[in-house]
Amino acid sequence: MPSQRDVAVLVGSLRQESWNRKAAEAAASVAPAYLKFRFVDIAVSLYNQDLDTDTPPADWKRLRDDIAPADAVLFATPEYNRSVPGVLKNAIDIASRPYGKGVLIGKPAAVLSVSVGQIGGFGANHHLRQVAAYLDMPMLQQPEMYLGSVQNFLSASGEITQDATRELLTKFGGAFADWIERVSVRKQPERGR
Repeated sequence: MPSQRDVAVLVGSLRQESWNRKAAEAAASVAPAYLKFRFVDIAVSLYNQDLDTDTPPADWKRLRDDIAPADAVLFATPEYNRSVPGVLKNAIDIASRPYGKGVLIGKPAAVLSVSVGQIGGFGANHHLRQVAAYLDMPMLQQPEMYLGSVQNFLSASGEITQDATRELLTKFGGAFADWIERVSVRKQPERGR
């Protein structure tokens, strides 16, 4: 079994009853046990480059410090106006700075998006992949995880209510775990040269 891996979870909704948070919690509950999921609070002030000095705002420092030790990142996001919610994009902008030294850069990642509608956050999922590519975050490609009509497979308390959904989330968690290991091996320096 691989060693424990720390996964920072960034949920793109601040709503108390967020379906995406519930879906991320459900995915974490069926993922391999050596993945330790930590939900990071992304409610921080708006990014302003003028404030990004040696002493940035305290909430930015806290966000960066919370993400920095993670071995990987799981994004769980709804779709707002066919894109990523502003609160998540803001958190990514803060965590990707200062330029070239951001705490997200190079971390393996996966994205999960769900909605009560039919499309399942497809637009947000793919916009987020574009941002991750720029940050050199190797993104899990398959299985893609955007699921519509979330209320039909998760209960209001976040319990998985369908066996097929449990199997899909289990497959997603296993693929993410394998992806983290593959990317981590690639990042190790060569020895004996």
